[in-house]
Amino acid sequence: QVRLVESGGGLVQPGGSLRLSCAASGSIYSIDVMGWYRQAPGKQRELVATITTGGNTNYADSVKGRFTVSRDNAKNTVYLQMSSLKPEDTAVYYCNVAAINWRLGSLKHYDYWGQGTQVTVSS
Repeated sequence: QVRLVESGGGLVQPGGSLRLSCAASGSIYSIDVMGWYRQAPGKQRELVATITTGGNTNYADSVKGRFTVSRDNAKNTVYLQMSSLKPEDTAVYYCNVAAINWRLGSLKHYDYWGQGTQVTVSS
């Protein structure tokens, strides 16, 4: 019953900004890393940014200095503030949550994924 709900995607002109959010709901024992991936048509899915529970972040070189990932642990929500957007940022953005959860009476590692939200940067 774990669900990741993404929001904030849309159409924006080059140089503009968007803020994505992803809220995890349902039964999760513990959340570790949260992050964002993206996939453009005809391209491989790539990591955009990650953030640990303690706030340590990691960014793809292509977005460093332009994107900021943050999280609200109390709300199980991760955000991606995207600024100075470029056409090459156009992609479907997927929220990812690395978590520990129960399965058959044991704690296991899981990756949960959002449904994806389209970000289009175009003039």
